[in-house]
Amino acid sequence: MGYPWPFPGRPPKHDLSTWTVIDDWPDPVPMTEAEVEVFEQWFGDLFDELSGPGD
Repeated sequence: MGYPWPFPGRPPKHDLSTWTVIDDWPDPVPMTEAEVEVFEQWFGDLFDELSGPGD
């Protein structure tokens, strides 16, 4: 079947106090026209619903 938990070997590093988060994205984040089209294709109905009636 397999090995019982915990698996042998080094334990995973889950100590969040040792993690470093770096936000080095440009502002604004560049987006291609193809990426915009994908979002519109997949989420267009949701965007329309969230933005309300187009009166």
